[in-house]
Amino acid sequence: MIETELSPLVKAYLEFHGYQVNCEVKDCDIVAIKGDELVIVELKTSVNLTLLVQATKRQSIGDCVYIAVPASAKKNRHWRGITTVLKKLEIGLLLIEKGVMGMFVSKQFDPVPFSAKRNTRKRRAVLTEVANRSGDYNLAGSTKTTLITAYRENAIFIACCLFYLGPSSPKILRRFGTGDKTGRILSSNHYGWFQRVEKGVYELTDQGDLESRGFKKIYEQAEAHFKVFFDKN
Repeated sequence: MIETELSPLVKAYLEFHGYQVNCEVKDCDIVAIKGDELVIVELKTSVNLTLLVQATKRQSIGDCVYIAVPASAKKNRHWRGITTVLKKLEIGLLLIEKGVMGMFVSKQFDPVPFSAKRNTRKRRAVLTEVANRSGDYNLAGSTKTTLITAYRENAIFIACCLFYLGPSSPKILRRFGTGDKTGRILSSNHYGWFQRVEKGVYELTDQGDLESRGFKKIYEQAEAHFKVFFDKN
């Protein structure tokens, strides 16, 4: 199995247990939120030092951290020692196994809630990123794949508004719900989607129109939001 095959199984498992789940959030493979609880899961096809380092880093952000690996990882001759290390590091373990009904996730053990001081800035950044996304469009463990972040969603919405409005200022765009970061997104032009036509006024480039429409589902949502705000204005 590859990491992206593990992602939907772990996501479904967490959602079944009542969590809101988002993948690829601020370098975390999977983030699961229920009430005030923040759980982080790191995926790998085997247990190695890189995975352990990643998981211990996440402990400064989440309340509980798990690793999720295929059951084939148990073939490692050091498996008993690996589980001992995980328990000492206060990291939980999920296994992806094959049953008569297909693949499923089994919890081997929970982590001890990490008691060290939290990195409140990073934790807040994760929670804010999740809150500002309209949905979960990523597969955990993805590489060389464009990730859908809150920033990208915002840029798509701005691109959609500029397509319909034509050259506009950040102030005008904010009236249509593009948010407080509108000016920064336009001026930084991270994706090459916008260009300034005069002081404080921006237009959509051909590249921006083409690439933003490539995210079809999100662009359709952006159009729907624009029409709501347009009717109000």
